[in-house]
Amino acid sequence: MLIDGHGRRVNYLRVSVTERCNFRCQYCMPEKPFSWVPQENLLSFEELFKFIKIAIDEGVDKIRLTGGEPLLRQDLDRFVRMIHDYKPDIDLALTTNGYLLTETAESLRAAGLKRLNISLDSLKPAVAAQIAQKNVLGKVLAGIDKAREVGLKVKINMVPLKGINDGEILDILEYCRERGMRVRFIEYMENSHANEEIRGMHGREILERIKERYTIHRLGREGASPSYNYKIEENGYIFGLIDPHKHDFCESCNRIRLTAEGHLIPCLYFDEARSIAEAVRAGDVDAAAEILAEVLRDKPKENRWSETENEGSNRAFYETGG
Repeated sequence: MLIDGHGRRVNYLRVSVTERCNFRCQYCMPEKPFSWVPQENLLSFEELFKFIKIAIDEGVDKIRLTGGEPLLRQDLDRFVRMIHDYKPDIDLALTTNGYLLTETAESLRAAGLKRLNISLDSLKPAVAAQIAQKNVLGKVLAGIDKAREVGLKVKINMVPLKGINDGEILDILEYCRERGMRVRFIEYMENSHANEEIRGMHGREILERIKERYTIHRLGREGASPSYNYKIEENGYIFGLIDPHKHDFCESCNRIRLTAEGHLIPCLYFDEARSIAEAVRAGDVDAAAEILAEVLRDKPKENRWSETENEGSNRAFYETGG
């Protein structure tokens, strides 16, 4: 069992398979050129898998593949199958912008993927294009339909931004409710790579918008999930709110992150990391396991919101999957 320096069990590994993305979202990487890390700098699937086996053997039972946009990594279904075949009952999920799902959902499901989180920030083509800086909505909606068709469980993520898509919170909620999908509204997390002019909505503002139509009741968190859940009295629908500013956000954190280049990161809002690349490339399992132990010992108790006075992080979320 993996225990961090604050006594929390860590059983969740998020693996970024690429920093590349086919969107340029305003809240993530709006001005980054369409370039990517050279292939030789990335760990191969086999090398990533060497570390994943260590993590699974030590007690990780939940893995999420992220990016960048993970579906840009060629043969991702092969990597999914490697993990699934090693531990068929593992909770194996993927976060995606959905743009390539019509072509990949079936093979991913066949390989053993169980769940998807899909970003959907608007149901209006022009607004979606404004946020992603690309005409994306049609393909994203088709991808959502395809994922559901092949039997993948789908959750939707929305980042409400003031003056851009904040008028669509209820529309997105209704879209998800009608299709039996859970939606999670995510507070915009300030970072130095985003468009400095955008402003997110605080969690209480999002809830107030929903209360204009519905009566809602608090349900709380499910285990170590970062999402605080609410139930709508009128129809029983449950939705989530991810609020990293909240004082208890980090109390039950059970996550560590691994980048495509082999950087093991203890906290999304900390810039520190340790590399396992040299160890796994040399086949030194013991050295990789020791680095994992050191990262867990150094895992912070909470993120740095109070230290930065909400100025944000220097972490590039497209490298770590948010």
